[in-house]
Amino acid sequence: MTDRRLWSYKDIAAHIKVQPDTVRSYRKHGLLPTPDHFESGKPYWYADTILTWVANRPGNRSRRE
Repeated sequence: MTDRRLWSYKDIAAHIKVQPDTVRSYRKHGLLPTPDHFESGKPYWYADTILTWVANRPGNRSRRE
């Protein structure tokens, strides 16, 4: 089952336990996946997109090699 909830910078930040500005910086530096949706000019990502990104991003200690 896919998770199609849309996550904002704030949602992503809460999930990875950083500040929203840190997530904005990740996007600015090309470290965040391309947004899945835009609403009123603001980017949003599907939860599945972010959960996959978190599982595969460098430094993720829970990742299996």
